[in-house]
Amino acid sequence: MWPFSRRGASGFSWYSTAEEVTEGLDGSGLTAVVTGASSGIGSETARVLALRGVHVVMAVRNLSSGSVVKDSILNEIPSAKVDVLELDLTSMASVRKFASDFDALNLSLNILVNNAGVMATPFMLSQDGIEIQFATNHVGHFLLTYLLLDNMKNTAHKSSIEGRIVNVSSEGHRFAYREGIRFDKINNESEYTSLWAYGQSKLANILHANELTRRFKEEGVNITANSLHPGSIITNLLRYHSFIDVISRTLGRLVLKNAQQGAATTCYVALHPQVEGVSGKYFDSSNLATPSSKALDMDLAKKLWDFSMELIG
Repeated sequence: MWPFSRRGASGFSWYSTAEEVTEGLDGSGLTAVVTGASSGIGSETARVLALRGVHVVMAVRNLSSGSVVKDSILNEIPSAKVDVLELDLTSMASVRKFASDFDALNLSLNILVNNAGVMATPFMLSQDGIEIQFATNHVGHFLLTYLLLDNMKNTAHKSSIEGRIVNVSSEGHRFAYREGIRFDKINNESEYTSLWAYGQSKLANILHANELTRRFKEEGVNITANSLHPGSIITNLLRYHSFIDVISRTLGRLVLKNAQQGAATTCYVALHPQVEGVSGKYFDSSNLATPSSKALDMDLAKKLWDFSMELIG
């Protein structure tokens, strides 16, 4: 038997698609924000959540691309509730504007999917002067989560429905810099390694979810925060590494997930009743998994939180 076909405790496997893991689920009355929803697993996550009745707010960098995806969803699901708002995670000003625009929609937020990301880019700085992978994959999402938290807390309290924060991380978190997070060298170009910097940002996604969990438990808030590895997927993330990108799109099709499979774990963690009350965990192929020891370091998580709060001012 092909090893990827083995089903885990959840009943799902590497092969499971987002539609399969949410089959029969009713998300009517729920609202979700999905970042990076104009392509790849983000667009598939938005489509499947909308298919299950969730009101989806697509947070996208390119409004025209987002509108194309929205139209595609509405053509398939005429009853779908979908909005498109601009969000550039490399700009804190843009993140703050998105939060303001979301408030203007007067929606109660149940699910936040921090999905958007970049991978293994050449060294460059964000609009706020932060290394681009750390800025996009972690800081932008950290600020977004911070700005939307009051809405989520109020929604969870008034509705008695559990809120869920889903951070899309990666097995790449295992290949961060030796110290995990280089707090004093985030912008050090001379020691920059693109793949290790990517691992650092993905490690930050897990630590963020874990620290959120600790704080929610202290406050008695009915919100969970989890992280996940979507799988190795055929997307445009490797566009900065042309040779690897070509291999992934040819031979890689034998061992890489497609977008439907890649969005499965995200949709499972966001919507499935099996995950109710589960927080501070790491998932892979719609099953619980064990991250690196660095990812389980709560002191590191607390230090990252304090560091991130300083960055967002």
